[in-house]
Amino acid sequence: MPTIREALSDARARLRAAEISSADLDAAVLLGHVLGVDRAALYAHPERALTPEAQAAFEALIARRLQGEPVAYLTGHKEFMGLDFLTDRRALIPRPETELLVEMALAEVRRRGEAALADLRVADVGTGSGAIAIALAAHEPRLPLIYATDISAEALALAAENAERLGVASRVRLLQGDLLEPLPEPVDVLLGNLPYIEDDESAILAPDVRDYEPHLALFGADDGLGHIRRLLASTPPRLKPGAVLLLEFGYNQRARLAELIPAALPGAQVRFISDYAGWDRLVEIRIGA
Repeated sequence: MPTIREALSDARARLRAAEISSADLDAAVLLGHVLGVDRAALYAHPERALTPEAQAAFEALIARRLQGEPVAYLTGHKEFMGLDFLTDRRALIPRPETELLVEMALAEVRRRGEAALADLRVADVGTGSGAIAIALAAHEPRLPLIYATDISAEALALAAENAERLGVASRVRLLQGDLLEPLPEPVDVLLGNLPYIEDDESAILAPDVRDYEPHLALFGADDGLGHIRRLLASTPPRLKPGAVLLLEFGYNQRARLAELIPAALPGAQVRFISDYAGWDRLVEIRIGA
């Protein structure tokens, strides 16, 4: 039977040959998943021989990765905001840049002060796996209630599993429906990572995104901004005075949003924020009191 070192070396070579840029990391993550250990343990015991069962399981995962299937779907897990989320093809895989959206929401919630928290209402629209709403609940336990909406019953089922296993199910209320329609009351903080990719951009997406992640959660209507445009049009009666709307959008959409937002929400204060790569990818829209 091959050793850990030999198995990793072979898998890396095959993944590199397939031009998978994260070949080394992918091989280590998948073997660690099979063996139930972290990467440090792999490197600490490179001469450990794999059992036939472990070798077969690792080989099966590498074969699927070579077909383009995302590592997070192969392992069924993805870390987001320091939390371990279940992931599968029912919802998008949480992205590191979306952590900025959660951090913005946490800053806004805390800015309002202890006295306001008991009555504060927060909503995450298009929740998918529940990553945003659940991370908010986990990192700010003083928040009494967070609404999380999605049109997909399958995505909400995954979000329910994540909320339960991460201990916040009692404070995250999952609601099925289109955008803001399911909300039972106006909210103070509304945030979301809605579909915003244009259909014409499908060809430039990485194969593991285009071929495996749910298109319902990837592609925005019309010019990619259809969902965001509908959201902006429907927000006024769904927001309390002084509310804040936080959204993620595409790297090339700032100019269009700079026109859309004032037209939909006259008088709102708008601030664009860059992601880790320096692209304007987030917007804070502050409604007047």
